[in-house]
Amino acid sequence: MNLIHRFSAELIGTFWLVLGGCGSAVLAAGFPELGIGFAGVALAFGLTVLTMAFAIGHISGCHLNPAVTVGLFIGGRFPAKDIVPYIIAQLAGAISAAIVLALIAGGQPGFDLVESGFAANGYGAHSPGGYSLLAALVCELVMTFMFLFIILGSTDIRAPPGFAPIAIGLGLTLIHLISIPVTNTSVNPARSTSQALFVGGWAIQQLWLFWLAPIVGGALAGIAYRTVGGDAGSDTEE
Repeated sequence: MNLIHRFSAELIGTFWLVLGGCGSAVLAAGFPELGIGFAGVALAFGLTVLTMAFAIGHISGCHLNPAVTVGLFIGGRFPAKDIVPYIIAQLAGAISAAIVLALIAGGQPGFDLVESGFAANGYGAHSPGGYSLLAALVCELVMTFMFLFIILGSTDIRAPPGFAPIAIGLGLTLIHLISIPVTNTSVNPARSTSQALFVGGWAIQQLWLFWLAPIVGGALAGIAYRTVGGDAGSDTEE
């Protein structure tokens, strides 16, 4: 696939991830009597990745996340020349989804986008559970590390074929079940950026952590998997 096709696939895929995952948090998680809660939001994020991995994995590799793109590069699975275009596509898709979500959520009387938090990621006073900066940093780094390790392992050419989307989707669900109380779960700088742009203020001020920790975690996973699993390549290698 040429870069335009892959760019478009990444944009649409990341749009779906943010609309499905953050949409479930903003629109459905706290709805009286019918709210899906943390577990429902975690499942929603996992389902977006699982469905898109089947839909566009054969086109772009279904990164949907700058940390995944960087981790796959460090892991020897992705060319350096395509890192920036992929990240631009992911940011464009995420921001587009946030615009759509804001339009939908704004249709509810009394909805306040900033006061709602709009599923933005945060630490300290803006952590769902009041967790500290250090706790948030460790959580995001480790969770992204494990996410990339799952991706690298399940897409290895030696792994059972056809099951990678399931492993990756369930892995992201588990990550959210663990870390929503800590940071509202990022492990994805594009997802964090799209929501922070709409909330502004504190969300923009804390956004640095949700770029730094996932990128470092993804890069470390790339190194770790090459050390543990060797350099066998993947069935989606560019």
